[in-house]
Amino acid sequence: MQSKLPSHAEYVIVGGGIIGLSTAFHLARLGHRDVLLLERDQLTCGTTWHAAGLVTQLRANENMAKLAQYTAGLFHELESLTGQSTGFRQSGSITIAATPARLEELRRGASMGRSFGLEVEMIDAAEAKRRVPLLDVADVIGAAWIPSDGMTSPVDTARAFAVGARQGGAKILERTPVTRIIVEKGRVAGVETAQGVVRAEKVVICTGMWTRTLAAELNWTVPLQAAEHFYVVTEAIADLPSDLPTIRDMDAHFYAKPDAGKLLVGFFETRGKPWGMDGIPHDFSFDSLPDDFEHIEPYLINAMRRMPALENVGLQLNFNGPESFTPDNRFLLGPAADIANLYVAAGFNSCGIESSGGAGKVMAEWMSTGVPASDYWEMDVRRAMPFQRNRRYLRDRTGEAVGNLWGLHWPHKSPKTARNVRVSPLHDRLAAAGANFGEVAGWERAQWFGAPGAPTSTHATFGRDDWFKASRAEHEATRSGVTLFDQTSFAHLLVQGRDALALLQSLSTNNVDVAVGRIVYTPWLNERGGMESDVTIARTGDDEFLVVTAAVQRIRDLAWLRTHAKGSGHVSVADVSSGYACLSVMGPRSRELLMRVSPADFSDAAFPFATAREIEIGYGLAFAFRMTFVGELGWELHIPVEQALGIYDALIGAGRDLDLRHAGYVALNTLRLEAGYRDWGSDVSDEDSPLESGLGFTIAWKKGEDFIGRSVLESQRAQVPRRRLVQLAAPRAVPLMFGTEPVWRNGSLVGYLRSAGFGHTLGCGVGMGYLHSASGVSAEWLAQGNFEIEIAGERHAAIASLRPFYDLNRTRVKGDWRKAEDLIAPELLLARSKE
Repeated sequence: MQSKLPSHAEYVIVGGGIIGLSTAFHLARLGHRDVLLLERDQLTCGTTWHAAGLVTQLRANENMAKLAQYTAGLFHELESLTGQSTGFRQSGSITIAATPARLEELRRGASMGRSFGLEVEMIDAAEAKRRVPLLDVADVIGAAWIPSDGMTSPVDTARAFAVGARQGGAKILERTPVTRIIVEKGRVAGVETAQGVVRAEKVVICTGMWTRTLAAELNWTVPLQAAEHFYVVTEAIADLPSDLPTIRDMDAHFYAKPDAGKLLVGFFETRGKPWGMDGIPHDFSFDSLPDDFEHIEPYLINAMRRMPALENVGLQLNFNGPESFTPDNRFLLGPAADIANLYVAAGFNSCGIESSGGAGKVMAEWMSTGVPASDYWEMDVRRAMPFQRNRRYLRDRTGEAVGNLWGLHWPHKSPKTARNVRVSPLHDRLAAAGANFGEVAGWERAQWFGAPGAPTSTHATFGRDDWFKASRAEHEATRSGVTLFDQTSFAHLLVQGRDALALLQSLSTNNVDVAVGRIVYTPWLNERGGMESDVTIARTGDDEFLVVTAAVQRIRDLAWLRTHAKGSGHVSVADVSSGYACLSVMGPRSRELLMRVSPADFSDAAFPFATAREIEIGYGLAFAFRMTFVGELGWELHIPVEQALGIYDALIGAGRDLDLRHAGYVALNTLRLEAGYRDWGSDVSDEDSPLESGLGFTIAWKKGEDFIGRSVLESQRAQVPRRRLVQLAAPRAVPLMFGTEPVWRNGSLVGYLRSAGFGHTLGCGVGMGYLHSASGVSAEWLAQGNFEIEIAGERHAAIASLRPFYDLNRTRVKGDWRKAEDLIAPELLLARSKE
């Protein structure tokens, strides 16, 4: 019998799939009793009921892996906690490699898994055959074995979450569709149903493939789209082991698992089939889509070649059901940027079952406290850009996203579809100059430059191929001459009003009360002392400031500013990003180049570091910031978009005899790694404090105004941090590092690299990572340790330092003319010289 709809609930969950039910379960575990879950029809009727139920834990980054690991651990005990059977079995998984590239990816993934506490064993073809006799391993050159992976019954597991939620006091109502999310004065106020209105304190949307449309009605971008997902179930196979591991052959694009004496074989095609572009029918419940044997036949043939037993068995079921995918194959979790107390948990890219426990826990904690329990930036819905709810964009990208899920995850890889959405006014000029573009937040950005007219690529490889040689030349040119970086993707946020200074002082650890024309680099902290962002702020007037931040941070930082501007007096916040292009002129000859195209005085006395000034340049005007992210003398030119082409042409014309080169973001990354500059989202995040991150110099302890997070920093100030961001180099390692590599000290795992690249000036791989020690991470602790970095399963000697390995005293930023090679840390030179 349907229970009566309450008029009020503290928490309302919209959607009764496994994610919504897990969220209700975890809210109840936190002690919340006023929890209401509303399902439009019956529980699990959308996509949960037809999921394959795989439980795998090796994911692309630490926090996604933690969600899966927590889920597997919870599934172990969920039946005993609730009394509801789940069908969970921990039978392991095998992922095979038949190509050297896939084998290297698996080896790198195995190393990454060890960083996250996951047991991953690399095995040979014979061992793979022993564990799965069905396999033809004639061409297999290796495999990854994860013993703690398994499988579960999606419906039974969802029911267990429902039972546990009800036991904890949550109310679950079926056949109660939510027709509207009610928003009043920028805050969620409740939900409307056919049975009436429920007022609510907090609402989370867990409606799977319906979520994009529901959010779009609120002018909120939650970019996901359904795609058809196919699997077949065979007839019974004689003597099929019941404890058979899950099998994955990613190059052949199929997986297989035992299913009551049969095999379920599913596919992730190279090109998927988007579905429901005009909206998902509201009455789509326990439904399937028409089969398309022609579409899956090539992949089924691949599976038959890998498991010849399939050739002699019939198919009992040929199933096609929708799953939702996101443009970057990452989840969409967290709060709406502009609507207080409204959250989402959706877009799980066919990984919803194996992440359900972790995702529900994350959302329950986030809603309960208002902040995430850890750094979930990779999954934060606020990374989404407004244009990404465009349906044509989602259609084209979703077809590729299905294949990308299991495609080779090359370094710096970008999608091939739905491109050129956001381009710099210089895009065509850069393309003609040989730019190989990648995509970030929809922006086309040059990653490296090849020869003009040469074929381009959307990714690098794991080896020292053409991309490596090209970015090395750009790196070296920046250290020795002058290079031009197009950084138009920067976001520009204008803060104005008589209370603008007070607002920024309350958000910033650094002192923003500087003279007009000065620039301040500062973190913005949350109440836990973690870095919500790090930004550059130029004071452009007594009551006017220009905040410059990264492209991916635009929505998040804009929301942070606007949220705190409410009730802060006379202050306005405007997104002026579309009005600016940005060209960065970097290198020891940057001053010489700029003096050729501008009458401004670029001397140290007239234009010191951290100065912003409007200059004449070419036939136009630009804001010139004397800043650098590469550790060299340089200026950022923030240019009105309509003047960017003319100023670019003037720079190119004046720089020909200076050997001016274009440079891309791969070189930008390796240059900043050598110099020890932190990158938000890689090296620092909302759970890392400035003191842990080596950014203590940005804290203005003596400024009169208080700032968010200060009390936490005060408590950390007198302690030696137990975790600390450390520079690491592998002086003699041949394999390249790209981040997530484990770091060992005296044989014990103490952390992993957050970011890494090849330091062409240093002559070796270099990176940054947080290292951990109960006794504190100090210079002495580093000096007393023997360090190694694990790359693709092999350990390589490393050195660790709290200081950058290049130009410790920032002499080059000040225009010092000594050779870059003379500024390498002596300890690194010594380590490189040893055999």
